Amino acid sequence: MSELHHECGVAAIYHLRGPAVSPLCPAQGADEVSRLMPRMLLDIQNRGQLSAGFTTYNPHRNQLIDTHKELGVVSEVFRLGHRGKFESLMNEYAGRAAIGHVRYATCGAEDRSYAQPFENHHLQKHKWFSFGFNGQITNYVELRDRILRDNDNYLARETDTEILLHLIGKELSGDRDPSPVELMRNIDRQIDGAYCLALLNARGDMFVARDPLGIKPMCYAIEGPLFAAASESVALLNLGFQPDSIRSLEPGQMVSIVDGQIEVERFAENQRSAHCFFEWIYFANVASRMDGRGVYVSRKALGEELAAQETVPLDRDTIVVPVPDTSKAAADAMAYTLGVPSLEGLIRNRYTGRTFIEGSDRRESRAQSKYTPLREVLAGKRVLLVEDSIVRSTTMRVLVKRIRQLGKAREIHVRVACPPIVAPCFYGIDMSTIGELFAPRFLVDGELTEEAQAAMAEELGADSLRYLPVESIARAVNFQASDLCQACITGEYPTSCGQQLYQVALANARGHNATNGARTYEAPRTVKA
Repeated sequence: MSELHHECGVAAIYHLRGPAVSPLCPAQGADEVSRLMPRMLLDIQNRGQLSAGFTTYNPHRNQLIDTHKELGVVSEVFRLGHRGKFESLMNEYAGRAAIGHVRYATCGAEDRSYAQPFENHHLQKHKWFSFGFNGQITNYVELRDRILRDNDNYLARETDTEILLHLIGKELSGDRDPSPVELMRNIDRQIDGAYCLALLNARGDMFVARDPLGIKPMCYAIEGPLFAAASESVALLNLGFQPDSIRSLEPGQMVSIVDGQIEVERFAENQRSAHCFFEWIYFANVASRMDGRGVYVSRKALGEELAAQETVPLDRDTIVVPVPDTSKAAADAMAYTLGVPSLEGLIRNRYTGRTFIEGSDRRESRAQSKYTPLREVLAGKRVLLVEDSIVRSTTMRVLVKRIRQLGKAREIHVRVACPPIVAPCFYGIDMSTIGELFAPRFLVDGELTEEAQAAMAEELGADSLRYLPVESIARAVNFQASDLCQACITGEYPTSCGQQLYQVALANARGHNATNGARTYEAPRTVKA
């Protein structure tokens, strides 16, 4: 699923109290714990490669909070390949607390002004804040138009992050000085969608919060004087936190640090959970663990689900080949269960970049250079080609063609460790229109029939294609289906605005409304009278 992209990842770190040096802190001491942030962001780089940045807090400098952010991957933004420039950055932004962010644009433009964290300068310390945001606000257009109805208001960017900046600023306006839990309670009442937030202000107060449905993941840990949080547990584990100290923030919960005191509080009640199932099957690092479920174990279970429904005759020339890299766990488990080899018939060039950030022509061209088929592995073989999912199909078409023409495979049977993607995502995954999706036009009244899968296989140039049924996902992730967001495979959204946007997307797909290729939720600005 290399043509699909998540939106963002967030991280936070804070030296609370105690000795200047703890086992997890850098040798420079508590006031330079911000040095750990680039390392954390590297571990969640999979969640966003368009830009990166951090904001640090230091009570001993004039800029109490200060932000560094640029377009590029973490290693570029923080100059990790140049020791002198990295040290200069770390010295300039040294602080006892930091929040960080990696971004890809599902909303707004691809330029530096959209990079996060977003910092809001103010004379009063509690109103001078910076925050990072992972997710998507589905009632963005409604909130935007409400703000712009006041002629004194102005929005510089087409992004829901700026909407949040405005909402937070309004909660802090006048003589207001709400506690973190009061602020988040008031913000949550106004928004529909998915979010995790990390906020830091010039008083040194910090909080991280997770939406009441828990759509986006957020993990945290406390050991001695050090607190840290991140979108994925692997960032905390690699920092040195013990596995038993790492836990997932519950939906509707937040961790706040005020005056050096840390509290875990609930700011919103949740009637149900709606964890994004894509986290386990694709987005998250395979070493991560979220909401009590290991990513690797879930992907392994998906492979076993694939094996259970396999009907192709198996012989000594049958091999399983994963599409690198996130399909490997499922492919290996499928092969082991079937008793056939799992071989690396495709070698990934790790230096070509991510294909989904390009237009369709560039995406196809780069997909060709991204994967190299190995003829000595594939020639004359019946290949069970395992992929995480097929979204737009560009990459899969290229792979099937190259495996057949260059790899000289005898047969190619595509096996997808996910049900068909039939509906857009409005919660932070870059697939917002039905027209861009591969599967919907083949389904008969929404049903995945044998005939539909045969037609899809022919379209891709494969000998056969098989998807997993929807019920396989809950079994593999080990959640009740009612605790997962499966909107993109069922068309049933966990929030009211998400369901409304789906109706808009359906109307657009039927040709009732022209969108000129725009994302469903990027409606034109309301024109003022």
